[in-house]
Amino acid sequence: MDGFINVLKPPGMSSGTAVAIVKRITGEKAGHAGTLDPEACGILPVMVGRATRLFDFMVEKKKTYLAEIAFGCATDTQDAQGTVIEKGDRYPDREAVLAVLPRFTGDILQTPPMYSALKIGGETLYKMALKGKTAEIPARPIHVERIDLLRETPRRGMLLRVACGRGTYIRTLCHDIGRALSCPSHMRFLLREQTGAFTLDTAVTVEELKAGKAADNLLPMDTPLQHLPRFDVPEGLRRLCLNGVRLRPDEWPGFAAPGECVRLYIDGDLIGVSVADERGLLIPRAVLR
Repeated sequence: MDGFINVLKPPGMSSGTAVAIVKRITGEKAGHAGTLDPEACGILPVMVGRATRLFDFMVEKKKTYLAEIAFGCATDTQDAQGTVIEKGDRYPDREAVLAVLPRFTGDILQTPPMYSALKIGGETLYKMALKGKTAEIPARPIHVERIDLLRETPRRGMLLRVACGRGTYIRTLCHDIGRALSCPSHMRFLLREQTGAFTLDTAVTVEELKAGKAADNLLPMDTPLQHLPRFDVPEGLRRLCLNGVRLRPDEWPGFAAPGECVRLYIDGDLIGVSVADERGLLIPRAVLR
């Protein structure tokens, strides 16, 4: 079994646990292609078998989340699982929230939360936070394509759909929106609807996997690689490519720019990924067969 299983992770389960379930069911090595916080739910692409060699070639440029922001209190983790650290009752209405959302779209700077897996000085931030330590966390550039306010929810909440790039902390976004409105807030709920090529349409629950449907939900290895140009290897070069031999400029069309990766196929099957160098050579980076 080589490919991707798009797991619909439930809240309360860590990404590592989801991967362990896939390993146990498939009997193959596996790894996730982008972590998801334990209390969040949604799609978690898991690489299975030889697909684990493809992580470096995947892109996660676009992510889409459904998030509920709750006004009235802020927490130390910026989500509903944290300890309340601030309260307020200047609850904003729909028009006020709509008015500040443009501040949080486009290319902006965001300061990651202390309760995160980032490292400062070699130490993981959430481990520092658990010890009562603090750290100076530099703001990082992120890109938020759009934020749509869908509707108001009970208990002073609002439902948002956020389309953004990688590295964006949605709970921090919820926290910062509240701060801009002078009303403490936190993220009450989070569902990841899309990450790169993976969407809810192809997601499978843990219960379905345990029922023996892993093979039926295995996505092809090239599912997240469609952004790379394709080279169908001719008969005379197949043995070379299968053995991981680099190709000379006169042996392949040379349509890729230096540093660009290329998908290699034989009879419609992905056999590897190579990279073009400045001399025109096509150098293997991952040999899958």
